Amino acid sequence: MADRVGLDEDEVSVGINPAPGPEVEAETETGPEAGSDISDVKSTIMEDKTCLTKKMEINVSEAEKRTGKNAMNMQEIYTVYLIETRPQDSQNDEDSSAPDSLWRRYSEFEFLRNYLVVTYPCIVVPPLPEKRAEFVWHKLSADNMDPDFVERRRIGLENFLLRVALHSTLSCDPIFYLFLTQENGWKEAANETGFQAKADSRLKALHATFRVKNPDKRFMELKHYGDELQSIISHLLRVRAEMGDGLQSAGHHMDVYAASIDDILEEEEHYADQLKEYLFFAEALRSVCRKHELQQYDLEMAALDLTSKKQQREELATGTVRTFSLKGMTSKLFGQETPEQREAKLNVLEEQIVDGEELVKAKNLECDDFIKDAWADIEHFKEQKNNDLKEALISYAVMQISMCKKGIQVWTNAKECFSKM
Repeated sequence: MADRVGLDEDEVSVGINPAPGPEVEAETETGPEAGSDISDVKSTIMEDKTCLTKKMEINVSEAEKRTGKNAMNMQEIYTVYLIETRPQDSQNDEDSSAPDSLWRRYSEFEFLRNYLVVTYPCIVVPPLPEKRAEFVWHKLSADNMDPDFVERRRIGLENFLLRVALHSTLSCDPIFYLFLTQENGWKEAANETGFQAKADSRLKALHATFRVKNPDKRFMELKHYGDELQSIISHLLRVRAEMGDGLQSAGHHMDVYAASIDDILEEEEHYADQLKEYLFFAEALRSVCRKHELQQYDLEMAALDLTSKKQQREELATGTVRTFSLKGMTSKLFGQETPEQREAKLNVLEEQIVDGEELVKAKNLECDDFIKDAWADIEHFKEQKNNDLKEALISYAVMQISMCKKGIQVWTNAKECFSKM
C-alpha cells in the first residue's frame, strides 16, 4: 500500500518519451522545515477545537490538464485541481488579500485520505469522488479526462475537503492543514508519522472477518447495514443509468417524430392553400350571381316601362283614364287635347312601344344567354370543385393516417424503452 499511495493513477495516455522534456514537479519533494513545523502546526490547531471551516474558506476552484513524465520517464497526461484557501476573518475586510492557492493531483487526495483512514480508524472518513465514472448512461463519457467528468470530480473533491474540514476531529489534523496550505513537505510529514506501517493489509482483514470468534453484535449489524446501504444505492444508480439509456432512446424516437412534424405541417399548408382557393371561389360565385341580378333588374325595368307605354297608348286611344294621374287632372282642369295632339302622341308612343318591345326581347335573349353560359360554367366549376376537394381531402386523410401510424410506432418504441428500465 505504501508503494501505491504516491503513484498517479488518473493518467489517460502513457508512452515512452523519446526526447528529453521539461521536468515535472516531483510529488516527494522534501521540505527542509517539514519536521520542525509539524509539531508547531499541531499545537496551534489543537488549541482551537472549532472546525476548520469556521476559520478558513476552502474551495477547489478549477481543474487543469497537464502533461509530464512520471517516475519511469514515460509521458503521461493528468489533471490537477486548484485548492484556494482564505481566512474567514478576511472576508469582511474590503482590502482582503488574494486567497492562498496550490495545485493537487487526484493521487495526492488519495494519499491524504489513506493517511486519515489509517490514523483515525474509528472515524467514518468522507469518501473521494470516483476515479473513473461508473453507472453512467451511454451519452455521458466514462473517460476520466472528459471535461464533464472532470468538473463533477472537481465538485466531489471540494465536497471531500469541506466534509473533512467540518469534522471536529479530522479538521484538527496537522497533515490535513499542511495539505491545504503547503505546496511541498506535507507528504513527508505524513510519512514521518509512520502511518503506512500501521496500514492493515486486505488479506489480514479478510482473514480476521472469517476467523474472529466473538464478534460484537453492534458492529456485525453495522457491517450488515453498510452492505445493505451499498447494495440499495448501487441498485438505484444502476436503475438510474438504465433509465437514462431508456429515456434517451425514447427521446430519440420522439425527436424523429417531432422532426417529421415540420414536413407534415408543410404538406398541410399545401392542402390549406387548396381549401383557401375554394374559399375565394365562393366570392367569384357571388359575383356571377350579382351580374345576373343586374341583368334581371334591367329586363324587369324594360318590361315595366313597356307595359306603361302600352297603357298610355290605350288611354289615348279610348280617351279614358283608368288610374288617377296628374295628366287626368290636367285634362279635367284645362279641357281635352285636340285630335291632332292626341294623334301625335299616339305616334310617339307607338314608336316607343316598338323600341321597348325590341329592348325587352334583347334583354330576355341576353338573360337567357347569360344563364345558359353561366350555368354551364357553374356546372363545370362544381365538377372541378368536387374532384379537387375530394382528391385533397383524401390525400389529407391518408397523410393523417400515415402520421398517426408513425405516432403509434413512436409511442410503441418509446414504451419498449420505458419497459426495459
